[in-house]
Order: sequence, then C-alpha cells, then structure tokens
Amino acid sequence: MVKENSFWESRACNLAWLAEQGYRYLVVSRERRRAVDFKEAITLDNAGGQAVELLKVPSADGQEVRLYCRSEGRVRKEQAIAGRLMDRFEAGLDKLATGLSRRGTTKRIDKLWERIGRLKEKSRGLGQHYHIEVIAGDSGERARAIHWQRLPVKGSLVTEPGVYCLRSNETGWDEKTMWRTYIMLTDLEAVFRSLKSELGLRPIFHHKEERAEGHLFITVLAYQFVQLIRHCLAAHGICERWSTLRDTLAG
Repeated sequence: MVKENSFWESRACNLAWLAEQGYRYLVVSRERRRAVDFKEAITLDNAGGQAVELLKVPSADGQEVRLYCRSEGRVRKEQAIAGRLMDRFEAGLDKLATGLSRRGTTKRIDKLWERIGRLKEKSRGLGQHYHIEVIAGDSGERARAIHWQRLPVKGSLVTEPGVYCLRSNETGWDEKTMWRTYIMLTDLEAVFRSLKSELGLRPIFHHKEERAEGHLFITVLAYQFVQLIRHCLAAHGICERWSTLRDTLAG
C-alpha cells in the first residue's frame, strides 16, 4: 500500500503507473472540490470522540473511489485559520484606507493596488473573498477612499471548511476501512519521524556494524515503549500525538 500526500498525487501518470504495476494506493487528493452534499454520508467517531462524516463516490470507470471527509475538529481548525487570515487582510486594508487622510502616506492609485496585491499574496487565497474598490479623487491619479465588501466564494475553505478527499484504487473497501487505513498510515508516518528524530535513530556515529545494530535495537525498544504509553493513555481517552504527550510530560 502506497500512501503519499504530495509526490504521487502531483502527477496522474504516477498513479496510473502504480495501478499498472499492481500496487494499491491511498492518497490525499489535490482536487479543490469542497461543495459536497454529505446527506448520504455515514458518520463515525475518531479516536478523540469527534464526529467524522464520510461519503464514498466511485469513479465513472469504476477503477477508483474517492472518499470525501469532514470532521468537527478540522472544521474548527480551518475556521480559526481563515478567521485569522481574513482579520489580518482587513486590518491591512484598514491601514491603507486610514492612510489616505494622513500626510506622507501613499495615495497614488497604482501604488495602492500594488499594496493590495501584496496583501492578497499573504492571505493564502482568502483575498478572493473580497470585492475591493479604490475610489479616485478629482485628479484621477490619487485615491480619496478604499471600499471593500466580504463576498465568500461558494465551495471554498471559507464556506465549506473541514472537507478533504481521499483517493484510492481499493474499490472494495467501505468508508470505514478506507478512512481507518488512512489514519493508520498517517500515524505510521509520525512514527517514522519519531524514529528518525525524537528517538535518536539518526544520525548514527558508530563505525562498527554491531554497534550500529545495537543503536538501532535500543531505538526500536524505545519506540515500543512509546507505543505502550500511547496505548495505555488511549484506553483512558487520551489520544494525542506523541509530540504533544512528550511536551506535556516534560512540563
């Protein structure tokens, strides 16, 4: 099973090659579709007890399946991110608008549009949700006012937060199996990061093979101890990632 968020999904030919070679894959789709009708979706709880909605949609040729997912936690997270970015964007517009009444600030219309463009670049795409007008003064070259209105674009992160899509050629899997497998593989990725960094798997400075093997063995033992701690905590409803648990235990 191949699970990758960027490389394999970045080119359709990569997925086609995997299928031709007989590999199974499960990837996070890069499609931007968010306006999904979850009326026919099933609902289950994740490890943290939060509801997750899952909608399975087979492809037209029957060779693939897409699983659209929406979770309570992700909805709150994306709403918070969008809110902060939009507040920052509007604060930037406010600063430009109030500057029109002060001496020594930019009032040229072309320069104002340049600054508005830079604000949009920093907004991570949220600038598309605004209709902005720069009102020209009598000269036609200098602005006398800046007006804007928030107009959320349908099917975007602002109107449809918390939605993501999984894509796989495991057409026989049901919604629960596909989503649980994705979560398991995501956890494995976190494990690999722990092995390479937090638990000291790399770098290895030993020059003798038996010492390097001992280093790896101790690291794997440490990983098993980490998983035991997580398993015991999960039994009591504590399901945080190891990095979060480590910071908590460190005080």
